[in-house]
Amino acid sequence: MTPEKEKIQALTDTKVTPFPSARGRSKRVAETGKTASQRVVPAALTVDDFFAYMPAHQYIFTPSRELWPAASVNSRVPPIEGPDGKAIPASVWLDENHAVEQMTWSPGKPMVIEDHLVANGGLIERKGCRCFNLYLPPACAMGNAEDADRWLDHVERVFPTDAEQIVKWLAHRVQRPQEKINHALVLGGLQGIGKDTILEPVKYAIGPWNFNEVSPGNMLGRFNSFVKSVILRVSEARDLGDVDRYSFYDHTKVYTAAPPDVLRCDEKNLREHAVMNVCGVVITTNHKSDGIYLPADDRRHYVAWSTLTKDDFAADYWKRLYQWYEDGGFQNVAAYLATLNLSDFDPKAPPPKTPAFWDIVDANRAPEDAELADVLDVLGNPAAITLGLLNSKSDDSFREWLQDRRNRRQIPHRLESVGYAPVRNDSAADGLWKVLGKRQAVYAKSELSVRDRISAAAALCRESSR
Repeated sequence: MTPEKEKIQALTDTKVTPFPSARGRSKRVAETGKTASQRVVPAALTVDDFFAYMPAHQYIFTPSRELWPAASVNSRVPPIEGPDGKAIPASVWLDENHAVEQMTWSPGKPMVIEDHLVANGGLIERKGCRCFNLYLPPACAMGNAEDADRWLDHVERVFPTDAEQIVKWLAHRVQRPQEKINHALVLGGLQGIGKDTILEPVKYAIGPWNFNEVSPGNMLGRFNSFVKSVILRVSEARDLGDVDRYSFYDHTKVYTAAPPDVLRCDEKNLREHAVMNVCGVVITTNHKSDGIYLPADDRRHYVAWSTLTKDDFAADYWKRLYQWYEDGGFQNVAAYLATLNLSDFDPKAPPPKTPAFWDIVDANRAPEDAELADVLDVLGNPAAITLGLLNSKSDDSFREWLQDRRNRRQIPHRLESVGYAPVRNDSAADGLWKVLGKRQAVYAKSELSVRDRISAAAALCRESSR
């Protein structure tokens, strides 16, 4: 071994960091019983612990998937002998020998995806390029699947008519994290009945780092690092208000179903990067009538609702259940979910519409919906309409509501609830149609194809010009 290699080996094996003052040294001795000369710092890291991420010129620390600056890498990794025998900084060696062109998050793929890059449509082949996978697989121990009865009993007790669907949905997240479930799971009921307790062993089974929680407000914000989740739990807030509820529903469509197959992840202080759209969304809520908004034609939510109250559980129920979790229950549930037969579970099929689903839909029906439906009946439920036509056949009170500018953002949602969708005029920069000499928004029946909606809007314009 050359003197240079011996020096590097010595730095790798041990490193002593003295204290700067006698006062600090005395304090350390009092706390640990060791002087600075006796204290040994763990062995340095190696270049195998890092990959150079070239777009940002930072370095991915593989055990945690965090990004480090070059100075931090060089302070922890000893210099490397270069081709000419001279030592070079570890960061320089990583740039030349251990680099990736992209990073993504993709369950089921290796840590380094060779000869591929990520585009908006998914992975594309590119010889010589490498993409680093930020996904960390679970590291849980498996117990006995036959001993998971305690957890199954709890699920069935809280959601007796929905337990099978819930358990299979959760088992899919454990067995096939790389596959998208095209609907969210809504778990509703009063506080203190154990909705979150159902998810605790599942969090263990998929890896706690793959289970994220977010509020509805944060979902509407700019940053969305939560898309890197096998399960994303949304703690739904009460009284979001009509506009916010509609916005929340529209905004979450992209997360609850695919396509798109790839999402852009905008994480604070990091460069945007593409990740696979495979997160499974669980919404927990305590409010049925003033919680989330769901339209009647929704196909993205399975709603389970519990009628229990916290008084339905014995005082020591939760202590005994969590003690069972700690005594091997986590491992037993993980084994059960990992081995459950999912041959009859179709993750792409629309979920059944439960009575609780219709309760939420009906709770979101505003009085204006009935008045709007009555006006449309008077008009003969035409293929296309405008707000002007609605005004002409409305009574005074409803006409006042339609003309109130404060309600303008609600009107498209109200029309959607009675089966009409906006039609954009691609020939106009503002997307509006000229009806009776005025630029107006046109709405056509949702049941029509896009082509037929445009034809109906064009026909309405021609009729108004006669």
